[in-house]
Amino acid sequence: MNYFSSDFKLGILGGGQLGKMLLFDTRKFDIQTYVLDPSDEAPSRMACNKFFKGDLMNFETVYQFGKMVDVLTIEIELVNLDALEKLESEGVKIYPSPSTLKAIQNKGKQKDFYVENNIPTSKHLRFVDIADLKKSLEKDELEFPFVWKCAEFGYDGNGVKIVRSTFDLIDLPDVECIAEDMVPFKNELAVIVCRNPSGEIKTYPVVEMEFHPEANQVEYVICPARINDKVAEKARAIALNVSEKFNHVGLLAVEMFQTEDDEILVNEVAPRPHNSGHYSIEASYTSQFENHIRAVLNLPLGNTDSKVAGIMVNLVGEDGFSGNVVYKNIETILGWNGVTPHIYGKKQTRPFRKMGHVTIVNQDIKEARRIAEDVKNTIRVIA
Repeated sequence: MNYFSSDFKLGILGGGQLGKMLLFDTRKFDIQTYVLDPSDEAPSRMACNKFFKGDLMNFETVYQFGKMVDVLTIEIELVNLDALEKLESEGVKIYPSPSTLKAIQNKGKQKDFYVENNIPTSKHLRFVDIADLKKSLEKDELEFPFVWKCAEFGYDGNGVKIVRSTFDLIDLPDVECIAEDMVPFKNELAVIVCRNPSGEIKTYPVVEMEFHPEANQVEYVICPARINDKVAEKARAIALNVSEKFNHVGLLAVEMFQTEDDEILVNEVAPRPHNSGHYSIEASYTSQFENHIRAVLNLPLGNTDSKVAGIMVNLVGEDGFSGNVVYKNIETILGWNGVTPHIYGKKQTRPFRKMGHVTIVNQDIKEARRIAEDVKNTIRVIA
């Protein structure tokens, strides 16, 4: 099929910043794109060929959108699966497939999948609601502390909480949820796997993630991870196994814990471009976004190696500020070598909302990390 400068249409469900960065590469290749998103101010609106406003969880909206395109992909996994299954049965190519999304969309089902497929992960229990969880505590089936996660609709640190006592249960939403054992780990790692329908598969280098202690969001992504080669090989092998078991096409970001004794436990996955791969725009031979496009169109995959060390700093709304966004001191960091800001196009900021990211590239990972700290301490996302 001729994808380039043709009538071919690629549909993207979701128009957030991930979609916006995907569209940089579709524009580079002159691939026609349609985007569906519920917000009039979706970041992707400015870069696609046609934008449609609509609810991603509404059957008819997703179904009618899918009928207009030749290949359908996602930038967010919370979409109507019944519509995707019907579209797939009618011949629309959908990557990742509805069956893959069904195994991933609900975090309880996702954890069960790991257990069923002998993929190393922390122990967990599933609950229909908070009352069900409390009963388990009363029966001593569950012990403090544990990690609480809502089964669906969690994102960017929302829907995750460390529960140390009954007091921590007070403000939790009354939804389907899971409780995971606390894992004594020394690093949080991630590996992005890229796979096309023909079966060609590649992995990006293992990255290390440093989290904000209050917001439970990634603050820094460091590539390559500061781990030994044996641990890195183990992490990439486990990520490949996860990809094979899910039978995914496109990108699969596999988040993992490196325990104190160097075991690797899978935390969760995202079947799309991911925050842990943003560094690849500047630091890799082929960015995660270009490789996602290549994968879903069954094109040869690009080189996933890094050209230089890369560190990504998330730009999030500063606590205490809500309203029209101002990027204070951005001119300062623009004057630094190897520093590239990416602004997502969200006009309104609020505490800890992802508003952009900055990539730092350098031949020396230690120097890149030092500059990343300076970036974090210099730029402020305020109102």
